[in-house]
Amino acid sequence: MKLEGSCHCKAVRFTVQASSPYPFMRCYCSICRKTAGGGGYAINLGADRRTLTVQGSEHLSVYRARLDDGSTSSGERNFCRRCGSALWLYDPTWPELVHPHASAIDTPLPVPPQRVHIMLGSKAPWVEPEVRAGDLCHDAYPDESLAQWHARHGL
Repeated sequence: MKLEGSCHCKAVRFTVQASSPYPFMRCYCSICRKTAGGGGYAINLGADRRTLTVQGSEHLSVYRARLDDGSTSSGERNFCRRCGSALWLYDPTWPELVHPHASAIDTPLPVPPQRVHIMLGSKAPWVEPEVRAGDLCHDAYPDESLAQWHARHGL
C-alpha cells in the first residue's frame, strides 16, 4: 500500500510502500511515548525503506535515544525540526525497513482486526490502556513481528 505522510507544518512530506500498513501495535515504551505518543503510546507501521521518498529533507532532524544502560540506540527517529512532528523510525540493524508513525500518515489507514499492546511494563502510571476483547498485551516486546502479525491475519 502506498502511504503518503507529512509533518504538521507540511515542511516535510514523504511517500513509502508499506506491506504492513495496519496500525495495530501500540508501544508504551518510554522512548515511543515521550517522542511520539501523546496518548501514552506510539504506533509504528512497517514499510520498504527503498521506496521512501522525501520532500523537504532539509527540515529533518534525527534523534537517537539514550537507553537505560547509558548506551545510544541505533534507531534513528526522524522528525521535522520546524514543528517537531515525529515522522518515522529507521534502524540500520534492519536496513530494508522503515517504520513510519501512523500519526504522520495522511493516507486513510485500514482499521486493524486486533490490537497489540506492547511494552506495558514501561507504561507511564497515568496511562490506562484501552484494551478490547481479542487484544493482546505484552509487558515487553512480543516474538511476533509486524510482518508476521499481518500474515497471521491474512492481510
